[in-house]
Amino acid sequence: MPEDLDYFESEDFKEILHQYEESVKSGERIYMDADDLTDIADYYHYNNRLAEAEDAISLAIEYNPEAVGPMLYRAREALEKKDFKTAEQYADKVEPLDSIEGIYLRAEILITKGELDSADELLSGYIKDLPEDEYADFVKGVVGLYLDYDQFAKAFEWIARTTNNDSVGFKELMARTLFGLGKYKDSERLFNELLDKDPYSANYWNALAGVQYMKEDYSGALTSSEYAIAIDPNDANGLLSKANTLYAMGNHDEALKFFQKYSEKVPDDEFGYLHQAICLINKGLFKDGLEKLKKAVSVSAIDSIHLPEIYQEMAFTYNTLGQMEKALWCIDMTEKLDCDHFHMGVIKGHILLANQKETEAEAAFAKVLQDSGNNPKVRLRIIISYHDNKFLHFAYNAYLDFFKTVGEDYKEGYAYLALCCNELMKNDEFLYYLKKACDCNPEEARAILGEFFPAHMDPKDYYQYALEHTDD
Repeated sequence: MPEDLDYFESEDFKEILHQYEESVKSGERIYMDADDLTDIADYYHYNNRLAEAEDAISLAIEYNPEAVGPMLYRAREALEKKDFKTAEQYADKVEPLDSIEGIYLRAEILITKGELDSADELLSGYIKDLPEDEYADFVKGVVGLYLDYDQFAKAFEWIARTTNNDSVGFKELMARTLFGLGKYKDSERLFNELLDKDPYSANYWNALAGVQYMKEDYSGALTSSEYAIAIDPNDANGLLSKANTLYAMGNHDEALKFFQKYSEKVPDDEFGYLHQAICLINKGLFKDGLEKLKKAVSVSAIDSIHLPEIYQEMAFTYNTLGQMEKALWCIDMTEKLDCDHFHMGVIKGHILLANQKETEAEAAFAKVLQDSGNNPKVRLRIIISYHDNKFLHFAYNAYLDFFKTVGEDYKEGYAYLALCCNELMKNDEFLYYLKKACDCNPEEARAILGEFFPAHMDPKDYYQYALEHTDD
């Protein structure tokens, strides 16, 4: 939760962490409070240093197996594995010792199960009998819990239950809630107010950088992440924020450096290696990129949300290096993962098509189209694959047939048809579909056709610009 991150920045925690790490280095056991050891385990877990987290929590349990902190840690470990039985057993042990933490834990179990209404009913029932002086702190805890699980609408509902929302704690929760709801302007205003009161909070600077990144204010995001790094040069979140922002700005050389620095701080996080690989691949260093992708796989948990993307990047990279069989193997590796299997099926067909295996590609495309129930998005992606592989006349006719089928209300794909017309030198049709693309889906128009226009031009101006430069 946000307050945990603030505690990790505090001098008190840094001193406790230093004492613990010195004892580990020296090999001399140090007695520490079980809750302090749990905080250290939480810190390591947050930074994806899972082996160190396990050592700290094991020591906490050894010193005090009945302490609430270690039991909550183990319960949440069980929740990550969807082991609800074990989590509920811990809830039974925690509740007599700390009723509020017990309620939070039971609600967390219900949220993880997807039983959001039951969780809210449990929490609402508990607060009815709560003393007035505990009310605000309990609401803060509930809001933090919902934020942990990206339940931003519920978090907002609970913030509205208290009038004590001018405090720093509530202001931060509101800022994070508004960010989750996509209210970036309001969220940015609140984080700036928080920074006015605490300009040396790396967490606030990182949060502000995140808001600015989502607003595509990359210059602002870069500055904010640099403030966070200036406050704490070892701040992994600041390094990652700066890396992501540099990447979004197209500065792959500098982004690579900061993804590398991030991975040095958080060596067990596959995200850093994945994006090092993407930077290297964008620089044409395919073999180096492939090595980073292999590293990303090696540190990934089997249920990592990044694993499908890692295998996808590996597939494209192997294919670029002329190793089709390995590329197809990477796609096969995603079959048991939680991902968009239709998307992966299209990529399989794309790789076959890129290697002149037209009959096999056609069969792969036919299968994924059938499996998807002739989903328009899947059909469009297949046409785009033929387009990318330079089957231009086939793609052109397929686009036209596609838009006849899906009707006028379908907003995706016109930018691709405009691009195809341009490549076939069908200038009048290019202009027609360019206008259609910019009207229907300006974001897609910018992504697919932006290279033909000045960098910061609004897509609504593309058509007029193209009209004036058709003879250039």
